[in-house]
Amino acid sequence: MPDYKWYAVQSKPGQAERAEQELRNQGFEVFLPLITVEKLQRGKRVEKIEPLFPGYLFIELSELASNWRPIRSTRGVARILTFGDKPAIVPDDVIELLRDSLKHAADQPSLEPNQTVRIASGPFNNLNAVFVEYDGEKRAFLMLELLGQWQRLSLPLNAINPG
Repeated sequence: MPDYKWYAVQSKPGQAERAEQELRNQGFEVFLPLITVEKLQRGKRVEKIEPLFPGYLFIELSELASNWRPIRSTRGVARILTFGDKPAIVPDDVIELLRDSLKHAADQPSLEPNQTVRIASGPFNNLNAVFVEYDGEKRAFLMLELLGQWQRLSLPLNAINPG
């Protein structure tokens, strides 16, 4: 059985999805990590799906059994990343970690403004709060009633449970 390894492929600007599809059409095993990001467009927040590493994707190849020649002439592909004159190998555990992280991120429920949440850790553990908005990718602004007054605080998303 040939020894397959993962390699990083640089795509042409803005063509990572095209490179992925073209490589798949040729029968290659390809991994393009995608994430959902919130962006402002014309003053409104919209969710967009973008590559985690803009301009890069991963391909699984065997040094002996795979035909590497068509890769560099594939639409959307700029080149295979190299270390010196050898293609740079991406360890299998890095690919698995990326896949697991993206799966876990997709499993996390999205929060809506004014939604009641429960704080799951830290000094405010087990207190209810109201979600206001996201504070970057990993934090959220909450309103918490303390001593009869509402306080605005920012907590990590992993410290918050919906409802």
